[in-house]
Amino acid sequence: MKQILKSLLVLLLFPITIFAQDLKGTDAIPFDSNVKKGTLKNGLTYYIRRNTKPENKVDLRLVINAGSILETDDQQGLAHFMEHMCFNGTKRFPKNQLVDYLQSIGVKFGQHLNAYTSFDETVYFLPIPSDNPEKLEKGFQIIEDWAFNANLTGEEIDKERGVVLEEYRLGLGADKRMQDKYIPKMMYNSQYANRLPIGKKEILENFTYDKLTSFYKDWYRPNLMSVIVVGDIDVAAMEQKIKDHFESYQNPKNEKPRKTFEVPNHKETFVSIESDKEAAQTQIQLLYKDYGTRKIKKTISDLRDVAIEALFTTMLNNRLNELTNSPTPPFTYGFTYHGETFARNKEAFQSFAMIDEKKQIEALKVLVTENQRVKKYGFNAGEFERAKSDILSRAENQYKDRDKTESENFVWECQSNFLNQQPMSGIAWDYEFGKKIMPTITLAEVNSYIKDYIKEDNRVVVITSPEKEGLKKVTEKEVLAAIALNADDLKPYLEKTLASSLLRNPVKAGSVVKKETNDKIGATTLTLSNGAKVTYKKTDFKNDEILLEALSFGGSNLFSNEEMKKVQFANGGLTEAGFSGLDKNDIDKFMAGKIANVSPYISNTTEGFRGSTTPKDLEYAFQMLHAYFTDLNFNPAAFEGFKQKQSNFTENMMSQPSFYFQQEFYTYLNKENPRWNGLVPNAEKWAETDYKLAYDKYKERFANAGDFEFFFVGNVDDATMEDFAKKYIASLPSNGNKEIAKDTGYRLLKGDIKKVVNKGKDPKSNVTIMFYGDAAYTPKEALAMTALGEVLTIKLIEELRENESGVYGVSARGSMNKVPYGSYNFNIGFPCGPENAEKLTASALAELEKIIKNGPDEKDVNKYKEAESMEYKKKIKENRYWMTNFTKSFMNGSSPDDILVASENVKAITAKEIQDVAVKYLTKDKTIGILMPE
Repeated sequence: MKQILKSLLVLLLFPITIFAQDLKGTDAIPFDSNVKKGTLKNGLTYYIRRNTKPENKVDLRLVINAGSILETDDQQGLAHFMEHMCFNGTKRFPKNQLVDYLQSIGVKFGQHLNAYTSFDETVYFLPIPSDNPEKLEKGFQIIEDWAFNANLTGEEIDKERGVVLEEYRLGLGADKRMQDKYIPKMMYNSQYANRLPIGKKEILENFTYDKLTSFYKDWYRPNLMSVIVVGDIDVAAMEQKIKDHFESYQNPKNEKPRKTFEVPNHKETFVSIESDKEAAQTQIQLLYKDYGTRKIKKTISDLRDVAIEALFTTMLNNRLNELTNSPTPPFTYGFTYHGETFARNKEAFQSFAMIDEKKQIEALKVLVTENQRVKKYGFNAGEFERAKSDILSRAENQYKDRDKTESENFVWECQSNFLNQQPMSGIAWDYEFGKKIMPTITLAEVNSYIKDYIKEDNRVVVITSPEKEGLKKVTEKEVLAAIALNADDLKPYLEKTLASSLLRNPVKAGSVVKKETNDKIGATTLTLSNGAKVTYKKTDFKNDEILLEALSFGGSNLFSNEEMKKVQFANGGLTEAGFSGLDKNDIDKFMAGKIANVSPYISNTTEGFRGSTTPKDLEYAFQMLHAYFTDLNFNPAAFEGFKQKQSNFTENMMSQPSFYFQQEFYTYLNKENPRWNGLVPNAEKWAETDYKLAYDKYKERFANAGDFEFFFVGNVDDATMEDFAKKYIASLPSNGNKEIAKDTGYRLLKGDIKKVVNKGKDPKSNVTIMFYGDAAYTPKEALAMTALGEVLTIKLIEELRENESGVYGVSARGSMNKVPYGSYNFNIGFPCGPENAEKLTASALAELEKIIKNGPDEKDVNKYKEAESMEYKKKIKENRYWMTNFTKSFMNGSSPDDILVASENVKAITAKEIQDVAVKYLTKDKTIGILMPE
């Protein structure tokens, strides 16, 4: 599902909308002149691009056009196993030296250094500093070794079995059990149904070493490889490095053909109705598979078709979104698009929805109905113009920031070109020609798009749902009847009158009473006539981005215990009603072609807003702020729709072992807290929820704008900021009061605690080790606590994963807070096998104890410092980092200037200071929670 959502996002956000007056439809798509693409004599393809965002960094990527689909029957899971082995030791970096070296230059294992294996490819990620020739050379040595010089000794293979089996264990559960049943129907008669990348447990446990070696020799070969280099580099020098490191390797003499596996067509409609006692949600997938294989986009005409597809998809999903926003939503979310299935070469017209478990057939009918409605009547002119405006505004946003694009985005683009032959014409070319093609596309062309996709064969319906008493399982007969909908009775889509403004009440501007500048960080603060403050920082990190946040102390801690229980789960649904007399659909339509979003929230200690916009659309963001302060709608019907969507999502969460564990564990720790109301609402909690009280409390929390500070970071203009601040913020009501964050006095249970929770049929456990309590907050100790978490994570990976082969992932995190009271919190967490839970818990605590007794190794402290230094250099030129700095300074009452010395503070931290916080805070009571199967 994540991959499907990602594909849809790519389609909507990166539509290749191009055409030219001087190009014919049959002309080839040009290749981006900023990218150096070449092929070595041995067939290896390379891509090189200079890009200075971020500075002094390069993204290296090794792409292998081979994945699990190429495994033999006795190799199932070994494509993925091979990925693991590349991190375990190579010719130049034996055993754990590879990870150790990369950590020493600031590259974190799992966060920066990573890889993935899918059906058709295996991909390795290596971002490294580019300001040091030695580090660059080492980087090329590493990807060369991954490609050709992995150490596949029996000892290392056997050692890694445990880690891979732990990853296999992580995937067990309801989703896996149901997927195993529907994949054979979805990928009918195809190799894809039999080659899930994680493989088979019995093979992972017992394969002989030669099977892995054989896979490596067969498929890790130059003519199936691509090396991608994007970053702050010299292109010619990188091309020479690629030749130096890869040109000498040869392909096998009797190489195996790299087959392309098809997904056969079928006359039947396959229906898979699966349920499981541990399933958390109910979902529908409806696929109309294409008859042929995926068409490669080569010509201008092909890309014009992509633009038509993007318009179609945008309009259809706008309609589904309208239904989702209705008082009686048919699903929590629903969307339709045309794109890849699990197979690289097979596409399908696909509809998805998360639904009410009791209305499976009704929801399926809605998806079918909307497809058929479009097929019969098409879209109208208003929808068409809004879709064009939306797509062009996003393309313009991308174009304006073309010189601020992160290197990683270009790396993905190169990878898609290599693996899928996706066009690479360049952002500027795409945008200029996109402006020319949109006027040439007619509504009739878009309306005809669906005609070839809705069919009565080659289709699959998958429904997955919980299995529980009282829930009737739908039948295949009901499903077939639902998709055989008679379109004769359908009526065309009706367009409502569009809104003309986001505000319906007149705005009386206030004034600026004080203007202060902070030259150290380049920030300006306006104090307004109503007492509100507006702080903004102009940056050039992005040309077309402005972030905004607003904060005021108060929050739900000011509510009584009874009030809190009545409004806790209602607060998230208040914005469903819309503002200024406009519902969510009215607002969405008005905002077509505009990029601005603002969301209010109420936390325990604050109330505020978060949002983003562009310089062009900044005024709309200000108007949203004003409307949410002064004119939030009250609409019980909209709130009922919100409750229904939330129930679809949360009703069966407790059936998931991992969520059940969290609920039981934290309920136990909060047994002395009368405000504790659980993690998600059930029917009983919804019954006690009071929408009117939540609405009134919202109005109360946002009645005093003078208690707020508003922050803006990005490409702002001084005069514009001042004008909008006077008009839309200084005009807000205020009463002169200043609130502070309230400490309710309630704490988690203290003592030496161990809580074991039994849930689930799979052999899966989860361990949480916690240290927490009150503490006087100091910035120095807070930094040391964070550093302790990072350093301990390094040791836990070494011990629990590499030495004991007992976990796939493990982490430690430490923090300190000042608001609403001084506190510390330190967590260690990992999933594992039930038989190892106690042993690995002891091992994790033993690693912590070593730091408490002896302090951390200086080597590990330096690894932490290097990683932080590399991150700081990147983040200091990002709007989000500056925004976080402003809001953190507000919360802690500290100076925002501290951001300028943040890196120096990290460099100055000592092993002794890290040991001191460990001794001071982590030698007291500890809390251990363990999930065990039933």
